[in-house]
Amino acid sequence: MIMIDALPDNPLDALRELTSSEHELERLRRAAVRAARADGATWEQIGEVLGTTRQSAWEYFTRSTRESIAANAAANVELTEDEAMELAVAEVQASRRVRRSR
Repeated sequence: MIMIDALPDNPLDALRELTSSEHELERLRRAAVRAARADGATWEQIGEVLGTTRQSAWEYFTRSTRESIAANAAANVELTEDEAMELAVAEVQASRRVRRSR
């Protein structure tokens, strides 16, 4: 935990240190959310711990995954809608198998 007295006297240096700490905190928070999900925690439980709603927690922590999926879908225009759905279902099933095996 950074104490105000431990920050550099120069305001710009203090801001640099705070920003660096925020990035590290975000990395650690995301890792903790991934671990909680792998252990079976629900988005409702995660949201409660973070002081937000289940929906807000899910949206925030899955944004990059959802964006990757959307970009991948846009790049694969040669797939029919049925083929894309079959592929998505297979991916979800594989993900669930991995989660259960932990």
